[in-house]
Amino acid sequence: MEQWLLWLKYTLLGIVQGVTEPIPVSSSGHVIIAQRLMGLEQQGLTFEILTNTASLIAICFIYRQEIIRLIVHTLRFIGTREERYKKDFMFAMYIVVGTIPAGIIGALFKDQIESYFSHIKTVAIALLATGVALWLIRNLRGKKRDGDLSFKDALIVGLAQAVALIPGISRSGSTVIASIAVGMKQDTALKFSFMLYIPVSLGGIVLGAGDIAAGIGNGMLVPYVLAFMATLIVTYFAMKWFMGMMAKGNLGYFAYYCFVAGILLLIFL
Repeated sequence: MEQWLLWLKYTLLGIVQGVTEPIPVSSSGHVIIAQRLMGLEQQGLTFEILTNTASLIAICFIYRQEIIRLIVHTLRFIGTREERYKKDFMFAMYIVVGTIPAGIIGALFKDQIESYFSHIKTVAIALLATGVALWLIRNLRGKKRDGDLSFKDALIVGLAQAVALIPGISRSGSTVIASIAVGMKQDTALKFSFMLYIPVSLGGIVLGAGDIAAGIGNGMLVPYVLAFMATLIVTYFAMKWFMGMMAKGNLGYFAYYCFVAGILLLIFL
């Protein structure tokens, strides 16, 4: 393969990851589809970690003020027990609880799940399932804000995030759907969903740090850097767009997309 063509394909993969990471249509499923269409082999853990890191940086930048406030107020509550810091402390604890299911299942079974389910037909069925779930909750308008959540809510959303380890099941989709289903307001559901993404993604980066250095060899540095930068930039704008869509309550459009994409994959691939 000519070098420029390889660079272009990896840039396109980064764009696919960036567009689909924030929105409820499954980034892992779309990357698998894109690789199949471009004739690329599945890129493995190194590529996944790099692009997920890029998406993580973009999302952390968007939520930087909330992240800083949560950290500062949590530490202040631990030190002072002042009531005014308790809401943010409890929200941080809910994030911890919600992270546990995906953390445990991912650490123990992620490779087996991906090897067993990383097929186009599985991705198609998972997209259809995501579409059904999005359709069912499209008109729900919850009332729970940050201070109204419970450990039960956090655990349910955490279990939904663990289900999203299956390629084709959207992580953002599953957690947003579960958050809305337990009664969260749209903005709270979105924030909680992506706050859960941060520790899970960080855990994957730490566990896979050794693989990154080994995987960038063999002339793949430039393609991976291009994919990383494309993912970083596109994730930022896709996330901003999705936040606007959530504010308007337009999740039904994503259900339509999942139905169409899933059916087309079953027919043609």
